[in-house]
Amino acid sequence: MIGNIATIGYGIATLGPGIAIGLIGAKNQEATARQPEVSGFLRVNMLIAMAFAEALGLIGFGAGIVFGS
Repeated sequence: MIGNIATIGYGIATLGPGIAIGLIGAKNQEATARQPEVSGFLRVNMLIAMAFAEALGLIGFGAGIVFGS
């Protein structure tokens, strides 16, 4: 029973980073369309923000493994 709850918890934990990465990408495209001359700077910031959002998902995955067993 504990494993099933941990699996559901991980599924819920991935919603936040998934939504965050989608919003980051959408806003980056919007900003690039408005000011194409700063696209390199925006790309670097987007990749950093996506890495931080993905790290939250990995922390949720690790917590599910550690506390699920």
